[in-house]
Amino acid sequence: MHVAAFIVALFFCLGVALDAFQTIILPRRPTGRFQITRLFFIATWAPWVLMAERASNKKVREQIYSVYGPLSLLLLLLLWALLLIFGFGMFYFSMSSPFGDAMMAHSAWSQLGTDLYVSGTTLFTLGLGDVVPHSRLARAFIIFESGVGLGFVALVIGYLPVLYQAFSHREVSVALLDARAGSPPNAGELLRRHAFEGGQEALSDLLAEWERWSAEILESHISYPILCYYRSQHDNQSWLSALVSILDTCALLISVVEGTPSRQAQLTFVMARHALIDLGHVFHVEEHEAWQRRSQLDRLPPKDFYRLCEALGDNHLRLCGDPAAAKRLNTIRALYEPHAFVLSEYLRMPLPVWVAPAKENDQWSVLTRLRTDAEAALKGRSNPSDSYHDE
Repeated sequence: MHVAAFIVALFFCLGVALDAFQTIILPRRPTGRFQITRLFFIATWAPWVLMAERASNKKVREQIYSVYGPLSLLLLLLLWALLLIFGFGMFYFSMSSPFGDAMMAHSAWSQLGTDLYVSGTTLFTLGLGDVVPHSRLARAFIIFESGVGLGFVALVIGYLPVLYQAFSHREVSVALLDARAGSPPNAGELLRRHAFEGGQEALSDLLAEWERWSAEILESHISYPILCYYRSQHDNQSWLSALVSILDTCALLISVVEGTPSRQAQLTFVMARHALIDLGHVFHVEEHEAWQRRSQLDRLPPKDFYRLCEALGDNHLRLCGDPAAAKRLNTIRALYEPHAFVLSEYLRMPLPVWVAPAKENDQWSVLTRLRTDAEAALKGRSNPSDSYHDE
């Protein structure tokens, strides 16, 4: 029994140490199917989704989803602590519970309870002193566990700011996209709002920023996949919808536009698609049933395609009149849409539409009308209709 307890203790402690190292310290995607963190998310995310889907109100449902990310972080840290307590407790149990405890009886369960109590108070460095070790080996293990407890607290203190800094940095660009591509963002609106003199240069600069943003997402979210569960502060925004809307925009520019925007669109598309696919690999989306249904989803049905054609026509971008451009667009869509669809279904983050219905009273339209009226008024004052002639 003591040998088996020692093996179990070694398995739990090494498992937690390896999992914490890969999740917090190792700056790359953790590998392995039997990680504690991966099993934790598998065991908790599916029930959480079922609970959220029972809410009929969309805002309530999104609020439930938004709680999962921060709560799962706390629960994961708690799980590591409990596993460490159990692991060190089994170490003490394998030593025949070498402690002096007035409350400990001679039964195995009573000894195990004392071992777990000593392990818990030691890991959290309480140092109550009500239980005294009676062997040098037990004292050595208590010292070692105290060090592990201090290191665990230090990791937690250092881990949380890194996560929230990466989350905040991600959300700044997502929020800025609201004024450039609508809320929720879409490719048609993004191109429409850049249909002005100098708009191509501004669009190229924007895509360059999102190329870097995609690289940062690839680096941070691969190292800390829990950030993928963190949702934006606004219901109409999400990092996934922003990423896919940028991919849609790049696909359109590559299909129908020549010149500088098309060149930058290629660079941004490659990086954004890389981030999207690698994040899908983290969650093993290829194994989900939705992966088999990806061909049944068409994000650009005929009615939306013609509406997109009208929007692009207003911006002097030819799509419907060029069969080759439409074919190129479908080919490019197939490179990323299946991955976006499955990741959207897994995270319960809706994908953006290609072109949103026109809104007459949205903030952008109101500001555009006011600016147009102001420009017309200035032009009228500079070119008065009445002329006076000297007699």
